[in-house]
Amino acid sequence: MKGPKILVVEDDPGLLKGLADNLRAEGFLVETASDGGRGRVLLRREEYDLVILDWMLPVRSGLDLLRDLRASGDTTPVLMLTVRNEIPDRVLGLEVGADDFLGKPFALQELLSRVRALLRRKGWGKKEEIRSFTWGEIHFDLEAFKVRKEGKEACLSPREVEILACLHRRTGRVVTRSEILDQVWGVGVYVGPRTIDTHVLNLRKKIESLGGDPGIIETVHGMGYLMNDPPSSES
Repeated sequence: MKGPKILVVEDDPGLLKGLADNLRAEGFLVETASDGGRGRVLLRREEYDLVILDWMLPVRSGLDLLRDLRASGDTTPVLMLTVRNEIPDRVLGLEVGADDFLGKPFALQELLSRVRALLRRKGWGKKEEIRSFTWGEIHFDLEAFKVRKEGKEACLSPREVEILACLHRRTGRVVTRSEILDQVWGVGVYVGPRTIDTHVLNLRKKIESLGGDPGIIETVHGMGYLMNDPPSSES
């Protein structure tokens, strides 16, 4: 299944390219427009799962573009980027139909968290419940917060369980640190990447203490982590 399709409308060339590149790196399909006129054309021609819309745009303002969108009955989630952080401006934007605001300048991690939160409201990224799984001779019982091998066991913390579930859903694929932060700690909770690294290190130690392979979870430098595919059961 293809990833969510996002339209970014922003007149700052550097910011537009940076947003598009980072969103694509996270697996999103991205189209861009540098003014409200082009944005209006794309919104009439294509369907999107999310629109990231700058308030101040040439040709047609982001607010007018949002009015057009809602007047047509289009309910696509809209995240507005704005330097207008006064309460009356935010109230106006919400009344016109914005779903969320992000003030400039902003941190990339916060933008990605807000993007995922809005997409979840639309049904993207719903978590599959994982109660237990086996990797080689290691059994992970997430309901009981235990990892077991050959009669020995170690206790798992709630965060370790959530990280394991997050990685297991994407076995064999890299999960970025920002994705782990969003799925495990949630939107609006700010912890540093080293917090994730510490939890993963503790997980590896517990697996190794049972005689298991700590390489179950692999570090992908500069990106995040992946859970390797389990070894073949063939003899």
